[in-house]
Amino acid sequence: MTARNEAQEPHAVSAGTDGVPPLAGRTIIMSGGSRGIGLAIALRAARDGANIALMAKTGEPHPKLEGTVHTAAEQIEAAGGRALPIVGDVRNDDDVQAAVDAAVSTFGGIDIVVNNASAIDLSKTPDVDMKRYDLMADINVRGTFMLSKFSLEALKRSVNPHILTLSPPLNLAPRWAGMHLAYTMAKYGMSLTTLGLAEELKDDGIAVNSLWPATLIDTAAIRNMPGGSRMVQAARSPRIVADAAYALLIRDARSCTGNFYTDEEVLREEGLTDLTGYSLGAPEAQLVPDIFL
Repeated sequence: MTARNEAQEPHAVSAGTDGVPPLAGRTIIMSGGSRGIGLAIALRAARDGANIALMAKTGEPHPKLEGTVHTAAEQIEAAGGRALPIVGDVRNDDDVQAAVDAAVSTFGGIDIVVNNASAIDLSKTPDVDMKRYDLMADINVRGTFMLSKFSLEALKRSVNPHILTLSPPLNLAPRWAGMHLAYTMAKYGMSLTTLGLAEELKDDGIAVNSLWPATLIDTAAIRNMPGGSRMVQAARSPRIVADAAYALLIRDARSCTGNFYTDEEVLREEGLTDLTGYSLGAPEAQLVPDIFL
């Protein structure tokens, strides 16, 4: 299936009034992005001619995961963008600073930060290995905070700066903490970063928002779970999150900050009411809602 019904194309994905695509020449720095949702967001921006600095750990092929930072860069350039592949670990201070410096020196600045890198383990507390706990805390919370922090000076020089984090609304219903406490704390730490930075940076005109899928998305993280191959049949393509992210990143930064959006919400605001083209086969009523909603 195609990702969109052209007759339902949201107005946010159109070229600007001067005919130049909104993200043409704009620079994005993204954590992760070798595959899945991050790569889909990068490819959508690349269609406009965006510059994308992609920092990910996978520099060499992984036996269980498709794609590397280099294959992602090739796809970005084939889609029309400029790519800067950076092998680095979002947990490492020097790697993150080097990635920010490389993006600025290569492309002249940073307009958009996408905090995409995330680790997941849905185990209950007795079963969580503390190394996995630390991995989630370091990648999800510390990595999001650090990449955002280290990019601030460059963002302040942008005409329409955005920070977009792939994290859920802060839903404090006990259910989610009780189901997988360690992961919930790590994802909510990302969302607290959105909440705090939006307030802290509002006078600087930097938009800070979170985006979360309304349904399961077909990613390696889902496929690698027990029963994952069956679960993705009731999921949507990563392109729905990419199109929603694109619509957010071209909005005016000063009038769009401090929000926790779902992909469905964003696309419906943009006039896209028929989302069936993103489905991987299941009827809309049978799609599996994502967690935290």
